[in-house]
Amino acid sequence: MFLKPSLFRHPEFRVGVMDALGAAPGLAAWALMTGVAMVNSGLSTFESLLMGLIVFAGSSQLAAIPLIAAGAPAWVVLATGWCVNLRFVVFSAHMRPYLMHLPLRERLLTGYLLTDLSYVQFTRRYPQHGSSPEQLQAQQAYLAGNCGLSWASWESFTVLGIVLAGLIPASWGLGFAGILALLGVLLSLASGPLRWVSAGVAGAAAVAAFALPFKLNILVAIAAAVAMSLMLEAAQRAKNTRVETTP
Repeated sequence: MFLKPSLFRHPEFRVGVMDALGAAPGLAAWALMTGVAMVNSGLSTFESLLMGLIVFAGSSQLAAIPLIAAGAPAWVVLATGWCVNLRFVVFSAHMRPYLMHLPLRERLLTGYLLTDLSYVQFTRRYPQHGSSPEQLQAQQAYLAGNCGLSWASWESFTVLGIVLAGLIPASWGLGFAGILALLGVLLSLASGPLRWVSAGVAGAAAVAAFALPFKLNILVAIAAAVAMSLMLEAAQRAKNTRVETTP
């Protein structure tokens, strides 16, 4: 994907890079804290580097790290990561028409590199998938530039966080890194009333289920927030339908 000269030289590659630059500082700070959190959780340097490279999903990593530190069973860690990343099922379904012309290996690579911000920026620039080879190439070039910069920013600052983890006072602990990172994510994503309500429900559910073993309160919080969001969206759709049908 990145090694194709036709994409690298395409004007949309640079547009994708410039769009990603706006979010790069926040992504870098998040990656730095994630790197610190992985080391402070008890993972070795090699394990932290391997997790940062393979997973490439900050929210899932931050959800899994406390579970790993607590010695939770593998199925709990995997289930938590799966629940946190459920939104990518929706992203993938939406992105399918944009990518089905590509070979399987390139679709898999794009899926691995796609982030929330890359998805939002891409679909904002391209509300409709391309209908000609030129349009499809432009869209692919934009994705390559945008996702490429996001990946490079994340990986480089994750490594930096792993290297600098020893300089963070031990008294600050894992919670310090996790709280800073998650606060940044919360404030950047809570852009509407529905998201604030979901965040409040998730927080309340996590506190109410805090006594559960293996940090299972995280799963409870995710399930409660998703259920509340679906209920509120269904109610809003029903209200809109009634308004449209009212003479």
